[in-house]
Amino acid sequence: MSESTQHHQQADEKGSARTVSGAEIQLKDVVKRYPGQKNAAVNDLSITVPAGEVVMFIGPSGCGKTTSLKMINRLIEPTSGTITIDGDDIRGRDADELRRTIGYVIQGGSLFPHLTVADNIAVVPKLLKWDKKRIAERTEELLDLVGLEAGRYRDRYPRELSGGQQQRVGVARGLAADPPVVLMDEPFGAVDPITRQRLQDEMLGIQRELGKTIVCVTHDIDEAIKLGDRILIFSEGAKIEQYDTPENVLAAPANDFVADFVGAGSTLKQLSLSRVNELNFVDWTTARIGDDAQDAVRRAEAAGQECVVVLDDRGRPIAWPWNRNLRRASTIDVKRREELVTLDERATLNDALDTMLSSSHAGAIVTDARDKYLGVVDFESVTAHIRTQEAAAQEAQEARSEEAAS
Repeated sequence: MSESTQHHQQADEKGSARTVSGAEIQLKDVVKRYPGQKNAAVNDLSITVPAGEVVMFIGPSGCGKTTSLKMINRLIEPTSGTITIDGDDIRGRDADELRRTIGYVIQGGSLFPHLTVADNIAVVPKLLKWDKKRIAERTEELLDLVGLEAGRYRDRYPRELSGGQQQRVGVARGLAADPPVVLMDEPFGAVDPITRQRLQDEMLGIQRELGKTIVCVTHDIDEAIKLGDRILIFSEGAKIEQYDTPENVLAAPANDFVADFVGAGSTLKQLSLSRVNELNFVDWTTARIGDDAQDAVRRAEAAGQECVVVLDDRGRPIAWPWNRNLRRASTIDVKRREELVTLDERATLNDALDTMLSSSHAGAIVTDARDKYLGVVDFESVTAHIRTQEAAAQEAQEARSEEAAS
């Protein structure tokens, strides 16, 4: 890759700086035709994936989305056409060498069962002849990035991990060599809905921090709306029906195919476009392990709250005990609970509502990309935001109507 794939700063849609370490991908007139088949699996596909963006490939089964993805790293060789990464034609490179510079994450993580977590993550760095110290440091960094404590998980084997943990390790392995491009083939399709939400949130946090170019195949339109900077909707033969932002796909489907594919309830799907960090957080009572439990209870009751958010020494939430349970203790002494469900600040309002409905606290704890506590959201903060959005949309509609009439 050329020097332009180096990390650089770019303004996001809100004008703040974000790191971009991805590379632009271009597919021009790409065709994949299998012997004996009348129609091409992919026919004259031409798109540009901007550096540092997440593009979601979606469409009905057999439409060519996975074939299109795999041609980018030459797991499937194109019949004709040109694919470039950062301006370099991928056909001019050795296929194995190319794949070592492209992250690849698939459903279930696809970990090597005979290797530890650390060794799974280190596969590509070892092929690239990294030294042991650099590999160890990178492994620690990535385990922290995907929310797994290195000391606890480094030496475990895949069979000792849950499905969600295996998928986290798969993501870490895909990022191990700091590739500019990461390809994902239905990476979260094999886990339960709560774990899928958390993995999606982690991916958003990782992307916010690293700014990779990510191409992801999914069959779930809600996932595409949540994760994608752009969505590419395919019909048979990898024909492009619409390639646009999630907002435009929902608000202005290009044709009946897209409208039918997005389906009914596009207004509700708009909730997937609003993020938790747009809400006003509740300033909840917090305490640290070892703090005076009775003092924490008094502060919570003074604030009209029936529970306390307990943080570890890094400011990460580990428990949300009720005041009635803390009254029996002199100091706060709780162990880290992996079942404590939190919301990443980039989670959608859909996710927030799902999490709150399943929570006995009628609220949800919000964290940043490093799992640091930010605050609490409740139903009132979500509904207040929705009302504000509706009012703004109504005002905009009235303004357009007045402009059209004048």
